[in-house]
Amino acid sequence: MILIAESGSTKCDWVLFYSSNSSPKRIRTKGLNPAILKKKELKKIISDNKELSEHSHLVTSIYFFGAGCNTSKSKNKVQLILSSCFKKATSIVEEDTMAAVYATTKTPAVVCILGTGSNCCYFNGKSIHSKAPSLGFLVMDEGSGNYFGKELLKAHYYKQMPEELRIIFKEQFDLKEKNVIKKLYQSKTPNKYLANFAIFLFDNIEHPFMKKILNEGMDKFVENHILQYSKELETVPLHFVGSISFYAKENIENILNKRGLKGTSFVQRPIDNLIERIKQDHLIS
Repeated sequence: MILIAESGSTKCDWVLFYSSNSSPKRIRTKGLNPAILKKKELKKIISDNKELSEHSHLVTSIYFFGAGCNTSKSKNKVQLILSSCFKKATSIVEEDTMAAVYATTKTPAVVCILGTGSNCCYFNGKSIHSKAPSLGFLVMDEGSGNYFGKELLKAHYYKQMPEELRIIFKEQFDLKEKNVIKKLYQSKTPNKYLANFAIFLFDNIEHPFMKKILNEGMDKFVENHILQYSKELETVPLHFVGSISFYAKENIENILNKRGLKGTSFVQRPIDNLIERIKQDHLIS
């Protein structure tokens, strides 16, 4: 049995199947980010899932693509967890940018991720190369769910958010200061907490204030990340993966157009394309 996992910080999509001809079984758990969670926490997410546990003895190969898996230390951490949960399986662990690449292209391209976090890389047809380090939600992650969550919270507490939006915002979320501070500074996954606020942005996207926040965030992502690959983009396409990029497609296209750029594809959930790619590459028999 083959197991494929595509994990962000918020959620992880798992797909189980016996062969390329069998119908896949889809499972969703919390995200497994080794840069944020400890080994015990990572293992618990897997072991607490009934479906994964029931099939654990049947899994022989695992392809895991995840946020935070960008160093040998983090990859080894995940591999150890997978080995302890799926004792008969061999595993391959790659960072989430490789999943984004597999989900969008087989040829050279610039590929962006805009989900809970954000990232951008150049794929030369064989390997990925990043021109800027990914320092996570505290410093970077422009245009991501947690970035917009921070912007909305600041706009609310600074009273910059229009009153009609502040009223709805307070009704939709628990905004007691002590609770927000606790979630931000005592939670194990503050990036996930922040990203939860992003839905409010898209639910009210027709409001000029929300459009301004969205456009400014995406403009920063283009400026700080995509334009680092201006030379490469003279000859290769530009792809986007992740829920934020999918829902903000029109805004991103407008911002790119002003710079003479164009997005080739916008993939909300890379897992489906990832399955087909792995099948086509004959990694699954």
